[in-house]
Amino acid sequence: MSRQDTVRSQILNRTSNFQGSDSKKPRFVILVSGRGSNLQAFLDASLSGTLDAEAVFVVSSEAEAPALERARQAGVPAQAFPYRREPGLDRNASRRLYDARLAKIVEPWKPDFIFLLGWMRILSNAFIHHFPGRIYNLHPALPGCFPGTGSIQRAWEAYGRGEIDHSGAMVHLVPDEGVDTGPVLESEKLGFSPFQSIEAFEAEMHRLEHRLVLRAAARLAASLNTSENHTKGG
Repeated sequence: MSRQDTVRSQILNRTSNFQGSDSKKPRFVILVSGRGSNLQAFLDASLSGTLDAEAVFVVSSEAEAPALERARQAGVPAQAFPYRREPGLDRNASRRLYDARLAKIVEPWKPDFIFLLGWMRILSNAFIHHFPGRIYNLHPALPGCFPGTGSIQRAWEAYGRGEIDHSGAMVHLVPDEGVDTGPVLESEKLGFSPFQSIEAFEAEMHRLEHRLVLRAAARLAASLNTSENHTKGG
């Protein structure tokens, strides 16, 4: 057997064991759409043991997202599930059908939490209601600021106009269909530097995002462990 076949076999074996894993670590399903640098931060910390949590499954809304390969290289099951408009349905009905199907893909993995790390679709209640209180989103802006897409660019442009002197990022609960409006779990400010380029600001923002992902994941994992301990204690 070649080295490539051996690695593939090891990953397949690990994949088949994930759904019925005996691991006591909190289980995260991670939804992505792009490069997956925040996913990589989670995977690195989990595999090194510095984060007491595991990614059991990764789903991408984009078939060619590099994040899928990052997951597979770490031995984590990963699947592309692109959105396609359903013939005969309007936009909202088609969106709800997609989200209901997405929920059916995720449910067998028995996630304790679902992390949206660069997931570029607004989830409808057809998905959210399957996982109440368990969905958390990373957003590269502070609460109430620059909701939706293009947040980093929009913040940098606002700084250039003299409207703000800092931005930041947050991890928040997704309780409903609101866009970046849920209760905040973690947040941190990020100041601008004079003559800073958009590329430099974006790089700093990504480093901040990585920190927030790990802090939020650790906090969620700790809350789950605490809850289980209280339950066991009667």
